[in-house]
Amino acid sequence: MSPVRMYTTQVCPYCIRAKALLKQRGVEQIDEIRVDLDPTQREAMIALTGRRTVPQIFIGDTHVGGCDDLMALDQRGGLAPMLAG
Repeated sequence: MSPVRMYTTQVCPYCIRAKALLKQRGVEQIDEIRVDLDPTQREAMIALTGRRTVPQIFIGDTHVGGCDDLMALDQRGGLAPMLAG
């Protein structure tokens, strides 16, 4: 399974929703980077993605986007193959 990395904050409902979907699809471990605890990580996230909002989700080296992007990818049938690597 491809590694999943997610930039998050503790109270973000979209982060919680995205994590729940990933768990439903069999992801056992998410490398969670809390930007609310470390502002330099938010700066790194913005530099990588060009986006300021969380979550920002990476599967392997691919930037999937935010929660809505992840949901759309799943609805198109693209999430499972991406997770499978």
